[in-house]
Amino acid sequence: MGLGDLVQKAVYLGVGLASLASEKATEKLAELRVQVQKLADEMVERGEMTTEEARRFVDDMLNKAQESVPAKPSTSRPAEPRRIEILVEDEPVTSTTSQVSENDVEEMRRRVLELQEELRRLKNN
Repeated sequence: MGLGDLVQKAVYLGVGLASLASEKATEKLAELRVQVQKLADEMVERGEMTTEEARRFVDDMLNKAQESVPAKPSTSRPAEPRRIEILVEDEPVTSTTSQVSENDVEEMRRRVLELQEELRRLKNN
């Protein structure tokens, strides 16, 4: 199997998955429409809303459901993790339960550097 065949199969897989997701979303939307319509019909029968209000209610619910579905899932990742800077305050913390010593800060900095190095190593492997 050549590289071209592999790329072609990957493209077909992507198109197939997108098609399947679209079909599932359409099915769920149809089910939602039926359920919302039943709820609106019951509320009309009980006199809790008019027919016009029920129609608007169904339309609003379906529009909200469609808006909540993301148009395109984001699969991009940042090139590197976001950097976190540890700042040391000039003034000491007044609360005794949240005081952090200089040794603690240095230990945290050392640990962050170790974790960054481990992340780079794992990323390269």
